[in-house]
Amino acid sequence: MSPAAGSPGGGTPVTLTGSNFTQATAVRFGPNFALSYTVVSATQITAVAPAGSGTVQITVTTPGGTSNGVAFGYAAAPALTGISPATGPATGGTTVTLTGTNLLGATVVRFGAVNATSFTVVSATQITAVAPPGSGTVQVTATTPGGTSNGVSYSYVAVAVPVLTAVSPGQGPVGGGNTVTLTGSGFTGVTAVRFGSTPASSFTVVSATQITAVAPPGSGTVQVTATTPGGTSNGVSYSYVAVAVPVLTAVSPGQGPVGGGNVVTLTGSGLTGVTAVNFGSTPALSFTVVSATQITAVAPPGAAGPVQITVTGPGGTSNGVTYFYVGVPTLTGATPAQGPTSGGTTVTLTGTNLLGATAVRFGAVNATSFTVVSATQITAVAPSGSGTVQITAVTPGGTSNGVPYTYVPTPVLTGLSPAQGPLDAGTTVTLFGSGLTTTSSVLFGSTPASFTIVSDTWATAIAPSGPAGPVNVQVRTPGGSSNSVVYTRVGPPGI
Repeated sequence: MSPAAGSPGGGTPVTLTGSNFTQATAVRFGPNFALSYTVVSATQITAVAPAGSGTVQITVTTPGGTSNGVAFGYAAAPALTGISPATGPATGGTTVTLTGTNLLGATVVRFGAVNATSFTVVSATQITAVAPPGSGTVQVTATTPGGTSNGVSYSYVAVAVPVLTAVSPGQGPVGGGNTVTLTGSGFTGVTAVRFGSTPASSFTVVSATQITAVAPPGSGTVQVTATTPGGTSNGVSYSYVAVAVPVLTAVSPGQGPVGGGNVVTLTGSGLTGVTAVNFGSTPALSFTVVSATQITAVAPPGAAGPVQITVTGPGGTSNGVTYFYVGVPTLTGATPAQGPTSGGTTVTLTGTNLLGATAVRFGAVNATSFTVVSATQITAVAPSGSGTVQITAVTPGGTSNGVPYTYVPTPVLTGLSPAQGPLDAGTTVTLFGSGLTTTSSVLFGSTPASFTIVSDTWATAIAPSGPAGPVNVQVRTPGGSSNSVVYTRVGPPGI
């Protein structure tokens, strides 16, 4: 039989083929009689299917009996829910995607009263169809054994033919692969970009006036064209030339901060016409082709670690040169954290990412000298200064946070009381002066004494034992050693 399916509402004409159909008295679709039937010959009957559902067996009854059954399916009516795109040129040719339900077995797709140029049933929920020429807004329908669907609107519009005005660069390597920029008008909806008769390797419609395309391999001079639903543009000339692949030999500096923004100089050959500079897969923030052997580029942000810098020109993409993204240095401590105003104290700085340090500063003043011990340690000699300043370290990764360092003034002694005492230890001596707060030791000659800091101008010390006579008393602080004041040991009186 043909067709093998029909609408649940009935009315589908079905042709049955077989034998011994003469004098047929009934045609049934399952238990239901055909709405009508005609015996065409002993081998053919045409019948109109009644309403039904599911799959039923069609049988023919004659005076000789009832035939075997052949399966007939009642197909659900198709329904359309969407069309994309919903517009296209009056000349037709646009491929549209119809979505809906019960689309299997579609026999016709119509744009208004006109059949689609062609169509493909993708699944029960999708059909692709090529729009025929037309005008205005029409209803697109799909017909299946289950019937004809509802319509979805499709509008024919006047689409301008695209126009190309320029291609940049206008030449590239015979191996293709370089990106060119097409400028012009009417680029919306571009479906193809061709270099001569060869499609571009890929293309992107940036706007109605700009397209970027990757040139395919080729030779000689070809015409680049763009095609939209409005037609195919004029051509602009593009030449395939034997262009050397650029070569990089060095980058300076070879490292920089993870935040990017630093300027590096690339040297090599064949750099004329370079169209891209990449740090790994990330484009440089900007670049300038200085000459055929030099490019300056601004590094983009990146993750700590090495990346390969490459450049792309008409001849292709260069080899890579290694560039290191360096983490921003941090300081966690300074030991000692204070020293004399005259400077000269060796300070050990601890932190992270300290390799490659180019400067250590005490406030705004550079350290007298410094040594990078490791990624976590620097030793630096403090310059002269005053007050409390922030020590910072500068590396290719940037400038660190600051850690405090205090300049301590040299202590001064103005007097002591009492100025003499016995030979034995134990006399409490009060020292007067300034800069005594950070006193680290009190010396009677070369002998240390125990002491107590009372204030910046006052300290007490227990005089140690010693021989009779005068002895110089000094205090020492991170700011240095004070002047001396004299304390005299007096022996017991003789008899």
